[in-house]
Amino acid sequence: MRDPDELFELLTDDIKAHSPVLVHALTGFLDAGQAGRLAVAHLLSTLDYRVVAAFDLDDLYDYRARRPRMTFLTDHFAAVELPTLELVEVTDAAGVPFLLLHGAEPDHAWQRLTRAVGALVERFGVRLTIGMHAIPWPAPHTRPVDVTAHATDSALVSGHVPWVGSLEVPGHLAGMLELHLGDTGHEAMGFAAHVPHYLVGAEYPAASLALLSHVADASGLSLPVDDLADAADQALHEISAQIAQNPENAGAVEALEAQYDAVTTSRELQGAAEGSDEAESGAMPSASELPTGDEIAAQVERFLADMDSREE
Repeated sequence: MRDPDELFELLTDDIKAHSPVLVHALTGFLDAGQAGRLAVAHLLSTLDYRVVAAFDLDDLYDYRARRPRMTFLTDHFAAVELPTLELVEVTDAAGVPFLLLHGAEPDHAWQRLTRAVGALVERFGVRLTIGMHAIPWPAPHTRPVDVTAHATDSALVSGHVPWVGSLEVPGHLAGMLELHLGDTGHEAMGFAAHVPHYLVGAEYPAASLALLSHVADASGLSLPVDDLADAADQALHEISAQIAQNPENAGAVEALEAQYDAVTTSRELQGAAEGSDEAESGAMPSASELPTGDEIAAQVERFLADMDSREE
């Protein structure tokens, strides 16, 4: 069996960060609305960074299943967009360095790859690893983007009220990495942004904004988001204008709004102290009107299974 260290080339062992945070976002399965890709692109375009380690995707990537895009000009091939997977050191807006693992989710050698990343976590003394993901969700674009938080230690997500109980989802590298880090005594957590299921194939910067905001809160990093906020506002305006042109689509969004508002009310009550008199009972939806956690989980499972079957 090959050594996990052979999967990557370490370009420098001299990083500025001491006990850094490691943020990871991989394109592919858990990147609805391209939220992770957009978040990473925003960070690398606004902050200084340098490559620390590069993974050899020839051993990890299935080129025939996900063929790279090539440019053909009249009578010759001019370029090819090859996939990459890199660990970079980024300096945040306050001058604090952190690590960022980004690129394509590999197709092969997941167990060796998680051990390889675990070795890098130990090498650089990473104190906390945070994943950024995005999943389809039965929510409208007219409401704030929520997230599902998860961690190796429940104390890391103590301020987040769960959206669902148990559910089964297709396996993914980010989840396996979190499991591996937890099993080896490292703190790891992640945020999955809820992308309206009808927008999973489009760029949805509002989800990217939500991810970076939660990562900043959890890590203490100073991550600039002004430009991303402007892009999110513009995208939401365009989405609303397009949907308004079709009464059927507008009606579907209104139905999602009603469901979202009912579920949000239920979660607020769950998170509030029992017996609070801040909300009038007459204004509350009945239990029969509220989707249960199992019903939401079933919807999410169907969305993820559909994404898995259509990924290629």
